[in-house]
Amino acid sequence: MQNILNCPRCGKIFARGLREVCQDCHKKEEEDFQVVYKYVRKKENRMASISEVEEATGVDKKFIHKYIKQGRLHLASLPNLSYPCEACGAMIREGRICSNCNSNIKTDLERVDREKRFQDRKKRDDNSRNITYHTLKNKLD
Repeated sequence: MQNILNCPRCGKIFARGLREVCQDCHKKEEEDFQVVYKYVRKKENRMASISEVEEATGVDKKFIHKYIKQGRLHLASLPNLSYPCEACGAMIREGRICSNCNSNIKTDLERVDREKRFQDRKKRDDNSRNITYHTLKNKLD
């Protein structure tokens, strides 16, 4: 059974299948993509920024960002286009997060790993101190 949802773009009820939006909005997004693609494909427009593309095409920059993230617009020949980092919003040209957020995540993970190793070592040391050895004395009669 398919999920029945409201389209996040227009609010109409639709059966969600492969797409996140209704058929009408999907068609509109495809038309918008073609407008953007035709604009940036022209040699004189390849140096355009997101704001310039938005102004020239009338397509909202959040959809231009979406096309870039989907890999439909290749940034290799479009040096002034970028999209926001998912963590902090800084403009990036590849991946999902910027290098700064990436290094922060790695640092945090390393810190958590060090703390876990420390706690494990502390627990082992505490357990070794609490071991009691019992011996049986032989009574000599």
